[in-house]
Amino acid sequence: MLSKSSFPLLLLNMFLANLSMGLVIPILPELLKEFGAGGQAAGYLVSCFGLTQFLFSPIAGNLSDQYGRKPMIIAGLILFAISNLLAALAGDLTLLFVSRLIGGIGSAALIPAIVAYIADITADDQRSKAMSWLGASMTSGFIIGPGVGGLLAELGIKAPFYASAFVGLLAMVCSLWMLPESLSPEIRLMRRQTKEKKPNVFHQIALSIRSRYFMLLLIVFASTFGLTHFEAIFPLFVVQGYGFTTREIAILLTVCSLIGTFNQVVLTDRISQRFGEKKVIGAMLLLSAISLVFLLFSGHFLYVMFVTMLFFTFNNILRPTINTLLSKEAGEEQGFVAGMNNAYASLGTIFGPMLAGILYDIHIDLPYLFGAFVLLVCSFVSVRRLGGKSSSIAS
Repeated sequence: MLSKSSFPLLLLNMFLANLSMGLVIPILPELLKEFGAGGQAAGYLVSCFGLTQFLFSPIAGNLSDQYGRKPMIIAGLILFAISNLLAALAGDLTLLFVSRLIGGIGSAALIPAIVAYIADITADDQRSKAMSWLGASMTSGFIIGPGVGGLLAELGIKAPFYASAFVGLLAMVCSLWMLPESLSPEIRLMRRQTKEKKPNVFHQIALSIRSRYFMLLLIVFASTFGLTHFEAIFPLFVVQGYGFTTREIAILLTVCSLIGTFNQVVLTDRISQRFGEKKVIGAMLLLSAISLVFLLFSGHFLYVMFVTMLFFTFNNILRPTINTLLSKEAGEEQGFVAGMNNAYASLGTIFGPMLAGILYDIHIDLPYLFGAFVLLVCSFVSVRRLGGKSSSIAS
């Protein structure tokens, strides 16, 4: 097995890539105001990112199996940098949407390759802890980003985009020189020479409904749906509903991210070992739904911070737990399953923000009520369908 010396660099890559996405959250209300747009535009901006992520994730997962994890990681980081540079130069919504579409392709290349890379270099008994650290780097980067973005925004509304582009290029250079390939040349050659034709993404989605992975993939969709309901509308919600400022949004999200990430690192492996991944998944879905509803009860800054911290904690524990189960079931097709994982997350990223933006323009509370409903239903279904064992998925 490959030395795990590359593991910290993988975590850094995931952190930096998601940091660059989180940087722009505090400026979203001001940016949309400058372009004369509202809640629906905010939802569509997130959804179009998910659209290209969905279309390219299975393709990127297969390519990482055939040509290696490193080329896809490098390509993903380059596309992230290009996406943010275009956003910085955007003078209207059209170019901003183009930048988000490119960013989705970058995410499709990057995330499945990193997840598959970690599966390549870890044994089954260490994978839960490794996925927990990966989830921590992902979520902390995305939600620490707003804190940095809020500070950079004082230099100019486009400053976070320029910083994101620089961060992406820095991560790419580090990976190019320091990250070894996790798949041997023989394995890559063998997979390229395989004559089996891979179905397109829509066919893969149809086939996945009958697979042993389907319930977990459905949970990936539901959890991402609920999370993006929260993320897409949160800046607009707290500005319009509670009168928060850009600085307050940045502080709130940064503090909640740090606490949520700490809780994730400390708790995920322990509670998974004690209760089993499947029970943890059902509980985290239920608690996430409850926290979304509680967000509507008060606009006091400390109360909103506390509820948001709980929501982040539950989601931070949920996603790596799901990833652990999927990776255990993937066998030799880590890249393919990671691609499907990302594809279902992308579907949640497409439909969650899109519907949240529409519901927000009807009433600002509706996105959180509906998001909570989706998570609640998925919690009950997961408890019934996943069963009690934590090491395998029922066919």
